Amino acid sequence: MSNLIQLVQQLRERTGAGMMDCKKALEASDLDMDKAIDWLRQKGIAKSASKGDRIAAEGASSVLVNGNKAVILEVNSETDFTARNDRFLHAVKTIAEGLLNSDAKTLEEAKAVATAEGPVSEVLSSISFATGEKMDLRRFELVEKTDDQFFGPYIHMGGKIAALAVVEGGNDEVAKDVAMQVASMNPTYIDRDHMPQSEVEHERNIQIEIAKNDPKNAGKPENIILKMVEGRVSKALQEVCLVDQIYFRDGSSKVAAFLKANNAKCVKFIRYATGEGIEKRVDNWAEEVANAVKDL
Repeated sequence: MSNLIQLVQQLRERTGAGMMDCKKALEASDLDMDKAIDWLRQKGIAKSASKGDRIAAEGASSVLVNGNKAVILEVNSETDFTARNDRFLHAVKTIAEGLLNSDAKTLEEAKAVATAEGPVSEVLSSISFATGEKMDLRRFELVEKTDDQFFGPYIHMGGKIAALAVVEGGNDEVAKDVAMQVASMNPTYIDRDHMPQSEVEHERNIQIEIAKNDPKNAGKPENIILKMVEGRVSKALQEVCLVDQIYFRDGSSKVAAFLKANNAKCVKFIRYATGEGIEKRVDNWAEEVANAVKDL
C-alpha cells in the first residue's frame, strides 16, 4: 500500500488531479505512471496543459567552471520529485554548458542561448513537456576570474544550495572551502568594507544604547564601554560577514584567520538556495492521506 500511496502522490504532483482520481488512474493502468497520466487526460481530469498560473518553486541550482569562467544558475520545476529526475538534471547541465559559452547578461538573452540540444528556451520546453510541469530558468550569473585567482564551486544536497567563491591567492581547495562556508553559513557580505556603513552604524548605535542602559556599566570608563560595544558589534555582524564567521571546519577560529593562514582573500561569492523567496503552494498531504487511506 505504501508504494501505491507514493505513486498517487507522484501522479498528483505531475497532473494536479485529485488524490482519489489518481488512485483510480493507477489501478486502471496497472500502476504505470505514463498510462495513468493518459487515463486522466482522456477522462478530462488532468489539469490543462497551460502552466502559466502554476508555481515552479522546486528545482536545482548548479555551478559549472571552465578555465577562468564560471556560471551559477537556478532552474525551477514544480515538484522535488521532478527535480531529482535524471532527465531534469541533464537539462540543467545542458543549460549551464550553453550559458558558460555565452555572454548573456539578461534572462531574455540567456533563454535564447544555443546549447547542444537547442536554445535554452527549447530545452526548458522539452523537459516541461516530458514531465508535465512548469519549468523556468530563474536566475544565473556569469563570473570571470584572473589567472592568479581560484574558483571554488560547491553544490549541496543535489542542488538545493549552490555556491561559487572567487579567491585570490591560496589554491583550489581553499576556494572550495570558502564556497562550502558560504553554502552552510549564508553570509551577506565578504567583510565590513563591503557592508554599507549605515548598517554598521545602526548596529553600533543599538549596542551603545544597550550599554548605556545597563546598570552593570555604571561608573565604567568610557574606553572600556566603547571596547565592549565594538565587541558586541563584531559578534552581531559575524553572522552576515564572511570573514567574521566561525570557520565551519574547526568551529573555533574565524574565516579571516583561515584565509590569512593560506595567504588568500575572498574577492567574490554567490549563493543560490533553490526556491528561496518564492511563495510555495502548501498542500495538507497528511490530512488528505488520513482522509483517503482507508480507500487505498
